[in-house]
Amino acid sequence: MAKRRTHVVTVFGSSRPREGHADYEIAQELGRQLATRGFVVCSGGYSGVMEAVSRGAKEAGGKVMGVTAKGFRAKANRWVTEEIRVGSWQERLFELIRRGDGYVACKGGTGTLVELAVVWEMLNKGLMPQAKPFVALGDFWAPVINRVREVERDRGSDWGETKEALVHVAATPESGADFLVARLCGPKESAVERGICS
Repeated sequence: MAKRRTHVVTVFGSSRPREGHADYEIAQELGRQLATRGFVVCSGGYSGVMEAVSRGAKEAGGKVMGVTAKGFRAKANRWVTEEIRVGSWQERLFELIRRGDGYVACKGGTGTLVELAVVWEMLNKGLMPQAKPFVALGDFWAPVINRVREVERDRGSDWGETKEALVHVAATPESGADFLVARLCGPKESAVERGICS
């Protein structure tokens, strides 16, 4: 029997939250939910949301990848099991995107905004080999997503966002992980009923 491919979920989010902060706890729970469903978790590998999602996944027995850049002085967080080192910020961004079979954008600042925008634009313009599921966790990004969606849909263009919502807003880490299972495992696989993707 052929071994099923393990799906990688790339998570974007702020480097600022520390242990005990609500955003850290949410990201840690996201990592746990993804790992228990059989996903490999990939992030920018540093602190904050990246550390929390790595920690949650690792503590749940999952594999954790961190894509880091030589241009940053920070080291990968201790929960990363595989570090992928690239030369620059730009290379890091596109390596995070390339490695992901699906994506989650957590609450964040300008860096996370860029990541959300680039992935969304690539999905919208069909610049990825296939459509990949994208989750915005919580309500933080919803106002931005809704405003941009208005512009995309009002133009009458033929881009992807006019046909279907390319970014799914999930209220909780559990519902976000469930959405990714449904989209990546396919409805015909029993994995959907079991809530796992491996």
